[in-house]
Amino acid sequence: MIKYIVVFFFSANLLHAQGDIHKEGEQVKVGDVLEIGVPTSHKYKHIEFPRANFIIKRGGLANYKSLKGNKVVVTSIEEGKDGATEIKIKRKDGGRFFGSHTLISADIDDALASGELLTN
Repeated sequence: MIKYIVVFFFSANLLHAQGDIHKEGEQVKVGDVLEIGVPTSHKYKHIEFPRANFIIKRGGLANYKSLKGNKVVVTSIEEGKDGATEIKIKRKDGGRFFGSHTLISADIDDALASGELLTN
């Protein structure tokens, strides 16, 4: 009888714990304002900024240091093939990233966890 009680409480706690699991990306909606933070290494890993040669070809300046603190707006949310939630972001002030790109994509879960994107 004690075995059944232990198994019952174990399974009840397991089901309760699974109900509390949620992703960070599920909290973000279209129209939310986020802030670009500091990357963990010398370049952004989870925000997919274009490489410097593509920025220069389109007439922009490849200055990644100037991105810190920019406010961005979420324009769309998509589910990737690997199950990751990808978002498209644009600058809140209507300008272009590096003077050449209007939309940038990012993996929202990893970007929020690493501090590359910050919620207000």
